[in-house]
Amino acid sequence: MKAIRVSEHGGPEALRQVELPDPDPGPGQVRVRVRAVGVNFIDVYHRTGLYPLSLPFVPGLEGAGTVEAVGEGVRALAVGDEVAWAGVPGSYADVAIAPEGRLVRVPDGLHPEAAAAAMLQGMTAHYLVRSVYPLGPGDGCIVHAAAGGVGLLLVQLAKRAGARVFATVSTPEKADLARAAGADRVILYESEDFQAVVQEATGGAGVQVVYDSVGRTTWEKSLGSLARCGMLVLYGQSSGSVPPIDPQRLAKGGSLFLTRPSLFDYVADRSTLERRAADVLGAVARGELTLRIAATFPLAAAHAAHAALEGRLTAGKVLLLP
Repeated sequence: MKAIRVSEHGGPEALRQVELPDPDPGPGQVRVRVRAVGVNFIDVYHRTGLYPLSLPFVPGLEGAGTVEAVGEGVRALAVGDEVAWAGVPGSYADVAIAPEGRLVRVPDGLHPEAAAAAMLQGMTAHYLVRSVYPLGPGDGCIVHAAAGGVGLLLVQLAKRAGARVFATVSTPEKADLARAAGADRVILYESEDFQAVVQEATGGAGVQVVYDSVGRTTWEKSLGSLARCGMLVLYGQSSGSVPPIDPQRLAKGGSLFLTRPSLFDYVADRSTLERRAADVLGAVARGELTLRIAATFPLAAAHAAHAALEGRLTAGKVLLLP
C-alpha cells in the first residue's frame, strides 16, 4: 500500500509518500480501498505537532471508499459496500483499516469525492448549528472563514435554521461564494472591522453566537460582537492559539459563554454518528446542501495540498485522490 507518513514534525515537506505492507483487518475491523481523502486543518495541527501524535504516523482522519475485506465479527458491512468516515487515523493512504463502528454507508448515487468532502466538515457544521448553539429563527450569528469548507456549509445550515448570517472573508472572490451560500452580510475583514459592522447592523445588540475557527486574530472582536448571554464557539485556531482568558472578561462582556468543542465528542456514540452523518450525506445527495470541492491533489502531492490549505489559496474542500 502507498501512504503518506510523517517521521518528524514540521512544514508541508514533512509529508512523504512511502510503501507499507498491506494490512489485514482484525476482529471488528474493515479494510477499505480509499477513493478520496479529506484534507483538514486538524491534519496540519498533527503534522506540526500542535496536536502531537506519536512519530512516525500516517495522518488523515476522513475519507470514503469501498470495503474490500472484513475481519472476524463484522456483521453490518460486506465486501463491495461504499462507506465514508471521519475520525479514522491513517487516512492518507490508498488502503485504510477502520473499526466497523466508525464507518457509515454512503447513500446510493453519492460520489466518493462528495462523501469524503462532506463527512468531517459537514458534521462539524451540523453539530455547531444543531447542538453547540442550536440556531433558530431570529438569531444572529457570525461565521468566520465563511468561504472555507466548514464555513460555506455553516452558512447554508444557519440560513436553513432561520438565522441572520454575518460572514467574514478575505477577498471579493470569496465574498461572492459566501453570498451564494446565503450570507446576509459579507464582511471583508482586511478592509472592514467586523465587530463595528455587526454592532452597527444590530443596533448595538450584537449576535447570539460567533462560530470562530480562526482563533488568535479574531477572538477578542468575536467576544465584542456578542449579545448579552451570547456564545463564542471557538472550534479552530488557524491563525494561532488564543491566549489565556480571565473569566471576568466574560462577565464584563454581558455574562458571555465560551466553548471549545470537538466534533468527536459530538459523534462519540454510534447512534449519534449515524444520525448526524445521515443528515449530512442525505442532504448532499438530495441537493439540499451544496459542497464546493476547491482542489484535488494526488496522494503523493499531500505536501502541496497542505501548502494550499495553510496559504488560504483554496475556497472550499481540499481532497487527496489515491
